[in-house]
Amino acid sequence: MVSWRLLPADARSVRFDVYRDGRKITPQPIAAATSFVDRDGSATARYTVRAIAGGKAGVPSAPALIAAKGYLSIPLTPPPGGTAPDGVAYTYNANDASAGDLDGDGQMELILKWDPTNSHDNSQAGYTGDVFIDAYKLDGTRLWRIDLGRNIRAGAHYTQFQVFDYDGDGRAEVAMKTADGTLDGVGKAIGDAKADWRSTSGEVPQPDKTGAKILADGTKVAPLAGRILKGPEYLTVFDGRTGRALATAPYDPPRYPGGNPTFEQMRDTWGDGYGNRSDRFLAGTAYLDGRHPSMIFGRGYYARTVIAAWDYRAGKLTKRWTFDSAAPGNAEYAGRGNHQLSIADVDGDGRDEVVYGSMAVDDNGKGLWTQPLHHGDTMHVGDLDPLHPGLEKWGVFEEVKRNGGIGSALLDARTGEVLWKKPADTDTGRGLAADIDPRHVGDEYWGSNSRELFDGKGQAIGPAPRQTNFALYWDGDLLHELLDGTTISKWDWKTGTAVPLLHAADVASGNGTKANPALQADLLGDWREEVVWRSADNRELRVYVTPYPTTHRMVTLLADPIYRAGVAWQNTAYNQPPHLSFFPGPKFPSETAE
Repeated sequence: MVSWRLLPADARSVRFDVYRDGRKITPQPIAAATSFVDRDGSATARYTVRAIAGGKAGVPSAPALIAAKGYLSIPLTPPPGGTAPDGVAYTYNANDASAGDLDGDGQMELILKWDPTNSHDNSQAGYTGDVFIDAYKLDGTRLWRIDLGRNIRAGAHYTQFQVFDYDGDGRAEVAMKTADGTLDGVGKAIGDAKADWRSTSGEVPQPDKTGAKILADGTKVAPLAGRILKGPEYLTVFDGRTGRALATAPYDPPRYPGGNPTFEQMRDTWGDGYGNRSDRFLAGTAYLDGRHPSMIFGRGYYARTVIAAWDYRAGKLTKRWTFDSAAPGNAEYAGRGNHQLSIADVDGDGRDEVVYGSMAVDDNGKGLWTQPLHHGDTMHVGDLDPLHPGLEKWGVFEEVKRNGGIGSALLDARTGEVLWKKPADTDTGRGLAADIDPRHVGDEYWGSNSRELFDGKGQAIGPAPRQTNFALYWDGDLLHELLDGTTISKWDWKTGTAVPLLHAADVASGNGTKANPALQADLLGDWREEVVWRSADNRELRVYVTPYPTTHRMVTLLADPIYRAGVAWQNTAYNQPPHLSFFPGPKFPSETAE
C-alpha cells in the first residue's frame, strides 16, 4: 500500500496519480483517500505521487519510503554503559522519542532519549548514569548526540524535551533543561564542565513512605546520595541540524532563588527538602499569541506549581511570563497538577492555554480555572464529545481521599466545570478516552477505578477494555484502536473483547507499567498514525506503519493544533497519546464502524 499526506493548502478538488518506477499505475486520478493498494507492486519498486489540480499535474513527490517488513528500521548505537559512584553498573535503553523537521527538508526526524538502567524516580535516592539525546533521520543517519552530563539526574520526571520550530526559520529546534557539564551536539560544554553537584551522603526527614528509609524508631528519612539539590540550572535551545547550543538562560522556575537552598528552605518552598516535589518537571509548546510557538516549562504539582513560558526569536531566549501557585491569589492552584500537561485553545480565542491537570492557565499567564481534584496520573484533552460545546478534559486521580472519593471525571475544558464523575476508593492510576464503540457518539471513557465503559453522558454501556494506556488511528475506519505494550488491538463492542491486529515481535515498550511506545504520531503517509518502538536489544528503532487501506480522506493530523502540540508534549513524564481539536467520526450512532 502506498499512502501520502493531504495538506491543509491542498484544494478540495485536488486528485492524485501514483507512479511505480516512473509509470502511472492509477487508472484515473484518486479523489478519495490518499492511499492506493498496488496489487502488482514489490518492495523494490520506486513509488512517487503527483497532484492533479486544475487539470494540470504537479511535480513528482520524493520517492516513498519502503517498509518491507511493516516497519522502517533505524539503526541505533547505545551510549556506553558504566559504573556509578555507588558501584552500581548500568547500560542504556532507548526511551522516549519526539519528532520534528530538524533540517527543513519536509520530512520528520526522530529525537530519542537514552535512559540508563539505574535511572530513579524522584522519591528514590541513588546515582544515575548520564542522559543522552540523539537525533536521527528516517534513513538511519544519526545527526548528533547531546550528553546532559552528571548534573542532570535520570528518571521519568527530570528531562522533558521539546522539538518545534520556535524561530520560524523552517527548521525545528530542541529545547530542554541543562546543567553544568552538559555537552552539546558539537562537544561544547555548558557552564562549568568540571562541576559535580551530586550529593554524596546525608539524610533528611521525609514525610512520605514511598522511597523512605525507615529507622529503628520508625522515623522516615530520605538518603541524599545521588540526588542533585544544588548548583545552577539552565534552559538551552539547541540547533536541530547539529545539536549545537544556540541560547542558554537560567532555568525558570528555579529550585530556589540563588540555586543552593538549605533543607528548610526547600521544605518550606516545595513541601519536602529532598527534591521529590521540586524536581518534577513538565514541558510543552503553545501558541500563546496565536501566531508563534512558545516553550512551556513547569515545575512541581504535588504542592507548589510553577509554570514559565519562554520565547526563542532571532537567536535570543526570553521569558514571556511565570505562573506561580505561591503568588497572591493563586493558592487554590496548588496541588492540582498532573504527571503530564496538555496544550489547547480551550476558550476559543485563537490562543493556547496550558491544561496542567485540574487547572488551566490562560495564554497571558493568569489562572483560568481550577478544580479541587488533586493530582492525577492520566488526562486527555480534545473534542472528546462532539455533542458538548467546545473541548473536554478526561482525567483520573491519585489522591482520592482529598477529592471526596472522586476517582475520575469529565470536565469542560473552558470552565473546569465537572460534567460527570465516578467514585473510587484508592488511587486511580490509569484511564483512557477513545472512540471505540460506534453505537455511541464521541469518545468512550474508562479507568482503573471501574470495569465499566462509559459514554459521553457518564452512562455505563458495557465492559471496559483492560487496555488503558494509548489509543490510535491504525486501521481504515474512524474509530480508535488500542495500543498497549507492543500490541495494537481492535475493540469488539459486540463481544466486549479486544482483538489483536498487531503483535510487534522483538520490540519493547518503555517506562514500566506505563508500557508506552517511544512515540505515537502521524509521521508518514495519510492520516493514520505510526508507532515507534525500540527493538528488544536497543539496536534499532522501528517505525511501524499500518497495512490497512482506508476510504476516508483527511488532512494530515499534524496540521491539527492540539494534535501537533500533543506530539511535542507526549514524552513528558507519564506519556499520553495525542488528541484532536475536532471529532472525525460521525455525529450519529451506528451499528458498524465507518
